[in-house]
Amino acid sequence: MRIFIKLIIYIAMNTHGANAQNGQYAVVNGLHMYYEEYGKGSPLVLIHGAASTVQTSFGRLIPELSKTHRIIGVEMQAHGHSDNRDGRPISFEQDAEDVVELLRQMHIEKADFFGFSNGATTALEIAIHHPTLVGRLVFASSMYKRSGCAPAFWQGFGNARLEVMPDVYKKAFLSTNPNPAALKIMFDQCVQRMQKFTDIQDSVVQSVRAKTLIILGDHDVPLVEGALAMSRLMPYASLAVFPGGHGGYMGEIAVWKEQDGPPVALPLIRQFLKSESE
Repeated sequence: MRIFIKLIIYIAMNTHGANAQNGQYAVVNGLHMYYEEYGKGSPLVLIHGAASTVQTSFGRLIPELSKTHRIIGVEMQAHGHSDNRDGRPISFEQDAEDVVELLRQMHIEKADFFGFSNGATTALEIAIHHPTLVGRLVFASSMYKRSGCAPAFWQGFGNARLEVMPDVYKKAFLSTNPNPAALKIMFDQCVQRMQKFTDIQDSVVQSVRAKTLIILGDHDVPLVEGALAMSRLMPYASLAVFPGGHGGYMGEIAVWKEQDGPPVALPLIRQFLKSESE
């Protein structure tokens, strides 16, 4: 059985073009899950946004963050190099359990987590259900209840079509899995998950005791008012708002432009994640 699993992983890596130096696979909860590792130090888990990959969300940050941390950038079900459990629905709860199982297999008992957009919701689920695993949290461009985004955002999922998906995301997906049908399935799964999004109760968010940095743009998809409310609920949270849109402050590929220079949020992120002993 072990030989069979190793053979599956080998085929998957060579079929989808995993980075030979940094890309690896693990079998977690029935998912062939792809992740990338960089650097040394205390573990920092990066969880990408919807329809994204490790590199589209965090490619501009990894070279700097890996100077002080052991980066573990995961790709969730249906995204990037990871497979899709036969197209079964995706959920934040399952994504969280997949990340937790990966870390268990890697013998990591505590890590910091940096989630972008939907990835931050996954990180929040981990903090809620596995608090002893969490050191520090960075939530970027995220919300925990529907009022955290404008009504038009939610209305858009009523008739969402693949054509509206940014080309950079399509190219990133197809470069790892050259299957347009798989791209469409992933897109539909992301839409369905957001259509079913339900609020996380204030009391549950308030129970998160980890030190948390909440960051977003002043013209982001999530509203600043929602991020402020979240920061006031969490006992050890702080909030920073940067100029720009959805992830531009951290170099997210769909928003950041070459002329923007280094991500403006990087110094703050590095300072926040700095360990007590440094």
